[in-house]
Amino acid sequence: MAQQPWFRDWFNSPYYHQLYFERNELEAKAFIDRLLQLLKPPAGSRMLDIACGKGRHALAIAEKGFDVTGIDISPAMIEEANKLERNNLHFYVHDMRLPFRINYFQYVFNFFTSFGYFNTHREHQDAIRTMSAALKPGGRLVIDYLNAHYVEDHLIHKEKKEVNDVEFYITRWMDEDHFFKKIEIEDHSLEEPLVFTEKVSKFSLGDFNDMLSYQGIQIQDVYGDYQLGNYDLRKSPRLILVGRKM
Repeated sequence: MAQQPWFRDWFNSPYYHQLYFERNELEAKAFIDRLLQLLKPPAGSRMLDIACGKGRHALAIAEKGFDVTGIDISPAMIEEANKLERNNLHFYVHDMRLPFRINYFQYVFNFFTSFGYFNTHREHQDAIRTMSAALKPGGRLVIDYLNAHYVEDHLIHKEKKEVNDVEFYITRWMDEDHFFKKIEIEDHSLEEPLVFTEKVSKFSLGDFNDMLSYQGIQIQDVYGDYQLGNYDLRKSPRLILVGRKM
């Protein structure tokens, strides 16, 4: 039997939410505000949030009055996201490698390094194809990814976090093509520690340009942080791409 991809079990784990979703909601909303001011979408635009997680970005966009759909591979995430559902905000369990609503959206978003998880180049290309195919011609795509060069220079190899009496022991390393993060979880309610290992591809701006152009997306702007500052190869923590479907 084929091994289950790491992200299926980890994204469905309640410990994933505990470790990551203490994130600042105000910061997320501020980023969405800046992004929408930049994009200036027409009222009523249809938008797709791919790998939407628990829906915090999608909700922030929907609160601006846009028609937002969120998809995520994790049933646990979508179960949480569905609590936010309203007339202009809907969520579905869906694998980004598979097509979703062809030529339907004016905007497609992929936030918070929700890409680069797959084992093969073809799977990543399939996910980019989904993003492109979902867009109407002239539609805009935003991908928010880590800046691999920055992460290489600032990798914290060992870290311990405690969240609600649960201890997370984090070990990070890298090879030529990937970043790895092993998360060991100690909780008094567990008979033995849980271990998950994340793996994310080291995609550069050039890699994204190749993948996107192959699927008919032309990169128009590149930003380096959530304040939408200029992208610097070594100094910027993020690689935020804005492209247009030709």
